[in-house]
Amino acid sequence: MKESPAFLAFDLGAESGRAVLGRLRAGQVELQEIYRFPNGPVSVDNSLYWDVLHLWSEMKHGLTLAVRETGDSLVSLGVDTCGVDFAPLDANDSLIGNPHNYRDSRTDGMEKLQVIGC
Repeated sequence: MKESPAFLAFDLGAESGRAVLGRLRAGQVELQEIYRFPNGPVSVDNSLYWDVLHLWSEMKHGLTLAVRETGDSLVSLGVDTCGVDFAPLDANDSLIGNPHNYRDSRTDGMEKLQVIGC
């Protein structure tokens, strides 16, 4: 019998990231955390940045684990992040600057949106 389609979600939180597989079986959503990894900011010249190279490496590892677990039934991948940051991209969608972490002091004194769950 063919395995039901699998969906991979990456949740990049303030202090950790995780890869979660989801499947729909018998009308129920089944979730399985397959990988968890640390996610902490990097301090450079008194500013905090996301460690995008580390996150990219960890996400590739999580994807490898998901493919091992699901084979050809993996049909989708999504990414969710905590924070209101952005990453500057050029016209070819290449990263052109390291994204600041939302905990960086550049926003001190500004009114902040309270995000539940982050």
